[in-house]
Amino acid sequence: MKKTLLSLIVVGMALSGAAGVYAGSKLEKISAYLNHGITFKVNGAVQSLTDRNGKQLVPITYHNTTYLPVRAISNMAGINVEFDASSQQIRLETKQSGDNQPAGELTTVSYNEAQIKAIKKAYANFESFETAYAPKQMTANDSYVKAEATSDGVHLIFKHMIVNVSPRDYSADYESKEVKLSNGVKAKWYTPSDTPMLGFQLDDRTVTISSPDGYLSSGQIEQVAVSVAKLK
Repeated sequence: MKKTLLSLIVVGMALSGAAGVYAGSKLEKISAYLNHGITFKVNGAVQSLTDRNGKQLVPITYHNTTYLPVRAISNMAGINVEFDASSQQIRLETKQSGDNQPAGELTTVSYNEAQIKAIKKAYANFESFETAYAPKQMTANDSYVKAEATSDGVHLIFKHMIVNVSPRDYSADYESKEVKLSNGVKAKWYTPSDTPMLGFQLDDRTVTISSPDGYLSSGQIEQVAVSVAKLK
């Protein structure tokens, strides 16, 4: 599957945004179409084609060939992408250095007894909100750090993401884009500052997931969201 996606990505590089950094002599003006009819699935899960700020992106159709934005597709497929401005070269890697798992692949979060105790203690500070919830999965190379009780919920802090669980939904004042997670739950992307956030209702609470350092793609965050459940 990744080889196929990699081929599509390479074909679409010229219209993916990387071309814009070339000198004027390297650019060629064309007439193409934004194809709003194309949708995406990765491993059976519907995914949104967005940039790092959560803005909707649309594939381009040109001479019966569809071109896709290289970074958005790479993030969805779990492929690392880098652009070297000095050599004008796009570099793709299907695995992260020093990791046996494909880049972007999810792995199970193994909380130890002390961590579970600390998480449950953080939730216990809130009346009628004592039941602890936590993600059961994270991206490869991520790690759980700690739980923090805030004035209005609990922060579950990982190396590359923050999962906030609160009795209130604070996304109402922001422009948002609705998406449907692979388990059928409706969620919405919004950006209150510089970091895109995914929020959704889970039982009697609102879960908000973000990746402040930009390590997780929107597709990966949506996959993590599906794994949030009661902590036993």
